[in-house]
Amino acid sequence: MTAATPPRAPLAAVVFDLDGTLVDSRQDLAGAVNALRQELGAAPLSVERMVTMVGRGARLLAARALADVLPSSESEPFDRAFGRFLDLYLERCLDATRPYDGVREMLAALAGKVPLAVLTNKPERHTLKVLDGLDLLAGTGARFEQVIGGDSLETRKPDPEGLLLVARRLGTPIERTLFVGDSAVDGETARAAGAPLALVTWGFGTAEELEPFAPVLRLETPAELLSFIRTPGDPGNS
Repeated sequence: MTAATPPRAPLAAVVFDLDGTLVDSRQDLAGAVNALRQELGAAPLSVERMVTMVGRGARLLAARALADVLPSSESEPFDRAFGRFLDLYLERCLDATRPYDGVREMLAALAGKVPLAVLTNKPERHTLKVLDGLDLLAGTGARFEQVIGGDSLETRKPDPEGLLLVARRLGTPIERTLFVGDSAVDGETARAAGAPLALVTWGFGTAEELEPFAPVLRLETPAELLSFIRTPGDPGNS
C-alpha cells in the first residue's frame, strides 16, 4: 500500500466502483460479447482485448466490440444488437464473475464504520443482479446505502454527477467521500467531483493509464483499505 497523508477529518463514506474493483467480471463480459459476435457471424475477441473496451458504459463497450461488424453505433441495427447484448450479459453475468480475494472480508470489516455505496457504469439491473447473486448486498454484513448504475441517471462516469449525488444522498461532504476504483475513468470521476481517490492495482486499469492520477491511496489488497479508514470512534480521532 502506498498512501498520502490521510485526511485530517475522518472519512465520511466510501464509494466503490464495481467491475475491476469489487468483482472480476471479465470472463462473463467477454462471454456475452463473443456470443453476440457469433450470432452476427464474427470471430471472437480475446478476453484481454475486450477488457480494454470496458469502463465507459455498456453501449460504448458494445460499439467498440462490434466496430468491425456494425461501424455505426447510431443505427437501428446497432440498437437491436445492443439490446441483444444486454440480454446475453444478463443471462450469464454470474457464470464466472466472483469478488476479488479479500473483498468480502473488507466489506464485512467496514460494516457499520462508514456508509458504503456503489457507483458503476454497468447497467443498474445487471449491477443489482451481480451484487445480489454474489451475496454482496447483505451477506457480508455491509450495506450499500446507494447503488447507482450506468443507466440510473442521464450521465455516467467520468461525469461527476453520480458521485456528487451519492454524497448528497448520504449527507457526506464530497471531500470526505472516498472513491475506490481501478481505471482512468474512476480517476477522472473523482478529480471532477473533488473527491479523494483510492486506486486498486488488481483491476482492469493499466499502470500507464493510471499514472496521471494522484490518489490518496494505492491498494495492493482490499484489506489495506481498512488501515486507512478512520472513524470518529477510533483511537486518536477525538
